Amino acid sequence: MGFSQALSGLNAAATNLDVVSNNIANSQTVGFKGSSVQFADVYTGALAGQGTRVSAVLQDFSSGTLESTGRELDLGINGSGFFRFTQGGEVLYSRNGQLTLTSDGYLENAQGARLTGFPAGVDVGGQPEELQVPAGAMPAVATTEVEASFNLDATVDIIDRTTTPFDLADADSYSYANTGTVYDSLGVQHTMTTYFTKTADNTWEVRVAVDGVEDTANVGQLLFNNNGTLDVAASTFPTYAFTPGGGADPLNFTVTFDDSTQFGNDFSLDSLNQNGNAAGALVGISFDEDGNIIGNYANEQSQVLGTVALVNFRNPEGLSPAGDNAWMESGSSGQPLLGLAGTGQFGTLLSGTVEASNVDLTQELVDLIVAQRNYQANTQTIKIQDEVLQSAVNLR
Repeated sequence: MGFSQALSGLNAAATNLDVVSNNIANSQTVGFKGSSVQFADVYTGALAGQGTRVSAVLQDFSSGTLESTGRELDLGINGSGFFRFTQGGEVLYSRNGQLTLTSDGYLENAQGARLTGFPAGVDVGGQPEELQVPAGAMPAVATTEVEASFNLDATVDIIDRTTTPFDLADADSYSYANTGTVYDSLGVQHTMTTYFTKTADNTWEVRVAVDGVEDTANVGQLLFNNNGTLDVAASTFPTYAFTPGGGADPLNFTVTFDDSTQFGNDFSLDSLNQNGNAAGALVGISFDEDGNIIGNYANEQSQVLGTVALVNFRNPEGLSPAGDNAWMESGSSGQPLLGLAGTGQFGTLLSGTVEASNVDLTQELVDLIVAQRNYQANTQTIKIQDEVLQSAVNLR
């Protein structure tokens, strides 16, 4: 009789119902990947087949919808790749980027698995390690270079140095002045004033004072071409030296004016940048699309604290489910391929975003009805087989 065929159909249909139900249950699970059942017939050489069996439960690793959360520690991968986590000595892979920052600076998911990557200054060739955000403040950095760009008015009068010597207190002894900020080795802020004096056609004298004290030993000279552009090679940008006091090291920095011009327009500052900063406590972190962890400090500075590592596999469908919305490497998946977001085959990272489940709830509800009908049809087969058997038993 055909009870074995119907029983195999019931078992296969029950597995299909389990898979569809699991997909529906996880339709709101961040980073979840749905599965589908593949069936195969059982044939042993008899005229009639021996039923069916579940040949595989196939995982669907297509991307889910990226949803904005507005939370800085939520990460979504826009493209291919997995986050790499470690927990209990095991390496796990997930598309769920819902992270929290622990009291000791580690980035963890809800299950306590720690996100891995590369510390600042370490390239992708190194071994990924658990990322830890340092709690220390950014140290003070003394200014060593100032990059400035000005337009100097070509129509101003020439000042004759033989009759009008330079004097900080005399505004008639220079053409223009502009202030900026420099920092000493202790992070103390000092006011830097740059004085420009037109001493001849296309020729400007440059002097620098810090906190009202001029460095008389170093005087720069800007020479401009006839078209108003700066002749950088012929100009001089000396290193200015000051002693700030208060226990700080002597302050030495160079002011460069590479992109400055001399046109018949008003004096104007186009840009002014310096490389020093005061000390500052860490006030928060953020992520850029390349996976860099950016530390933001109270001194309005920022720096890269590490980089998130992404992983891909030649056959993601071969990954072994580990629960808690994570997978593990298997022989079928192949070895993990490490990389960085936005390079090669890896997608970019989006902060304040999570990847929703890729389950199509409407399709799953349809599949549930089909699976239910399949199960009912197999029970009907058993019922018919039972009636046939009962008829045979009742023969006289």
